[in-house]
Amino acid sequence: MKANQTVPILKIEQFDHKISTHDFYSNTFENHIERNGRIINKPHSHNFFLCVFFIEGSGVHEIDFNTYNIQPGSVFFLKPGQTHFWNFNTSPKGYIFFHTQEFYEFNFVNSSLSQFPFYFSIENPSILNLSDAKISHFKYLFQQINQEHHRDEIYKYQKLTSLIDHLYIDLTRYYTASVPIIKKTSKTYLKILENFLTAVEEHFKTEKSVQFYSDKLNITSKHLNRVVKTTISKTSSDVIKERVLLEAKRMLVHSTSSLSSISELLGFEEYSYFSKIFKANTGCTPFDFRKKY
Repeated sequence: MKANQTVPILKIEQFDHKISTHDFYSNTFENHIERNGRIINKPHSHNFFLCVFFIEGSGVHEIDFNTYNIQPGSVFFLKPGQTHFWNFNTSPKGYIFFHTQEFYEFNFVNSSLSQFPFYFSIENPSILNLSDAKISHFKYLFQQINQEHHRDEIYKYQKLTSLIDHLYIDLTRYYTASVPIIKKTSKTYLKILENFLTAVEEHFKTEKSVQFYSDKLNITSKHLNRVVKTTISKTSSDVIKERVLLEAKRMLVHSTSSLSSISELLGFEEYSYFSKIFKANTGCTPFDFRKKY
């Protein structure tokens, strides 16, 4: 059974850009809105990684049912699959770019986008608010990326990836110093956590027991719980449950599937049990949640 999904999943090639690059896109935010408003003016998700920096403007940015204020110096990071939309009170200005995972990791064979905390996990905040003193520095870096993208120079690909890596490193230094994130711990624990989150993303609709995931990672359930508790201060079952609930919210709001169909798609044999779990964790029934949105 498939959900009747109504939220569009955008791809880089859908965007209005004359440059023949289908794994990277960059623009000023005002041009981006003007040219692509028809496809981004309602809730949507992407199959790519996105980074946007605001120099001017105000409003709200909703990402997977979390609402963030937009202000000068706001930087947002989105991973593939996250649903979001904008609502501006004043005209925004800034820069936006997005790229596929392959675009970055092909050039940095020993690196991964997951090394950056804002792309590591949805457990980490999707926003970074820069201080006034930092805005000019990051504005320059975003400008450099946008200018290089719109030039036709030799070694363009190499320079773009180098500029993005530079930006991500500087953003990570500021991010880790100013945002509550996954605790710094051993590389072994972080790797186990990463593998656990990846496995949950792949199997959460059908597998909800901690034992399944610990078996998948060839460790005991006790050790998996220790790792998750140490790194993100949650239990393994909390992570699984929260991922299921996030998907339930997405499907309730962005699909036309019946409540019972959604329950079945998420691996629940009885709608009544799904409804009970949903209400216990959100404070309202699936029906009331859908009606609210």
